[in-house]
Amino acid sequence: MSDKLPRIDSQQLIRALKRAGFEEQRQRGSHLHLKRASDGRRVTIPVHKGRDIPTGTLHAILRDANMSLEEFRNLL
Repeated sequence: MSDKLPRIDSQQLIRALKRAGFEEQRQRGSHLHLKRASDGRRVTIPVHKGRDIPTGTLHAILRDANMSLEEFRNLL
């Protein structure tokens, strides 16, 4: 597989992170905050309908979630 990040929207990203054990914590405006109880990691997802998550933002979210690209692809 390619080393590039996939182009996905916020709903696909939220579904994948929920499969990884993250739960919705709160939302403020267009930003949804997710938290994983097992290790206390938190991530913030920008929710803008009809727009894909920018690749740099997606890379930062995966880094904050301590998730590799391979793990993320398996969750999609």
